Amino acid sequence: MSHSDPFQAPPEYAPRSTLVRSCTACGACCAAPDIAALNKPLGVPCVHLDFGCLCRIYESRPGVCRNYRPDWVCGEVAPLPTLERRVERFLAIYGLESELPGDRAP
Repeated sequence: MSHSDPFQAPPEYAPRSTLVRSCTACGACCAAPDIAALNKPLGVPCVHLDFGCLCRIYESRPGVCRNYRPDWVCGEVAPLPTLERRVERFLAIYGLESELPGDRAP
């Protein structure tokens, strides 16, 4: 699926606010996906993510992190109250819940 506007949610999702068009510092992109460059497994917060959901190595972060661009998923997960809930929602959006190791699966 291709959208000309990365902040426009796909038709099967409720519309997102057009006011949020940048990183919300919710931490989901640093916790939900696997990041091979950092040996970070799926669903596990990056060791460089601090308690305020900010990157401790921001200036020297790997290219995969540097090249990440926020999109509609940020508007979907950012309002959730905890990083754990944001990660759960992020993984659900991409259908990755079953990819978690057995002891971490929902």
